[in-house]
Amino acid sequence: MTNTFEGIEQRKVATRRITANVLHRTGDGVPVVFIHGNVSSSLFFQPAMLGLDRESFAIDLRGFGESDALAVDATRGLRDFSDDVAAVLDALGVEHAHLVGWSMGGGVVAQLLIDRPELITSLTLIATVPPFGFGTRVDGKPMTEDGAGTGGLGVNQEFVGLLASGETGEGSQSAPRSVFRSSYVAPGFADDHEDVWVAAMLSTKTGEDNYPGNGVTSEHWPGFAAGDSGVLNAMSGKHLDWSAIEAVEPKPPILWLRGAHDVIVGDESLFDFNTLGKLGVVPDWPGDEVAPPTPMLAQTRRVLERYGPYEEVVFEDAGHSPHLEQPERFLEVLERHIR
Repeated sequence: MTNTFEGIEQRKVATRRITANVLHRTGDGVPVVFIHGNVSSSLFFQPAMLGLDRESFAIDLRGFGESDALAVDATRGLRDFSDDVAAVLDALGVEHAHLVGWSMGGGVVAQLLIDRPELITSLTLIATVPPFGFGTRVDGKPMTEDGAGTGGLGVNQEFVGLLASGETGEGSQSAPRSVFRSSYVAPGFADDHEDVWVAAMLSTKTGEDNYPGNGVTSEHWPGFAAGDSGVLNAMSGKHLDWSAIEAVEPKPPILWLRGAHDVIVGDESLFDFNTLGKLGVVPDWPGDEVAPPTPMLAQTRRVLERYGPYEEVVFEDAGHSPHLEQPERFLEVLERHIR
């Protein structure tokens, strides 16, 4: 049974960097290009693609969906991903596009704006990873030089094991389906395509080179720190920094969308080890002065205010996936931004 919706075409696009899986819907005008986040794939954007009255693409990043499972060099931040996206757009002959990035994908498209600004007509960030990554303060300063508490070792191993085996793991709080319901969307959300969203999660390639990545021991709490390969290390404050968008000229308009009930990206994210320490879930937390939760929203707002033309829109009844949870409003806000 295919997970591709009627009206969506799937193709492989070969480039000098990667052979990527791409979803495409025909239409007119400057195309919209969707970039997914961590533990997901292009499949999550099919409702949005079908709802838009213009050409659109959604690209599987390396190690996700049906794209090549190439290693992620975390020392480059999210540049391995953004360079891949640029190569795919070049191969498709797309010279200008409206870029939409969700979660980790927000950092990917922000990096693309820095490196290839001529490609981008507008930018939309959905529940974006913060500009300085996990384990940083509002001004971007790292809490420790080694990124203690971030990276590939700070992940639920049962969840990784279920991803690796391709199992939904029904009945466990760590199961992909349970994680989707508890973390990707706000409580009470349900639709007819949950099996597709879980299948997209299960397409994640696991290991030290992909998700979650490697790690090292640390003298700082909680005893581990970011490594140099894999997805989670690429989002550690040790390696990630897309704040250079502040200097881009000319500046395309940026739309920042987020859900009020997002537990993944927030000023006290439940996916931040420092938040878990503060809540007593992880013992021996050294306190707010040493290891405060990463102020993700405040940090993003600070960088976007310095950038210039941006709008922040909060979906009050949504979690981490407002494009799934409130699709009609999402399309209304996105189309207004594009126009």
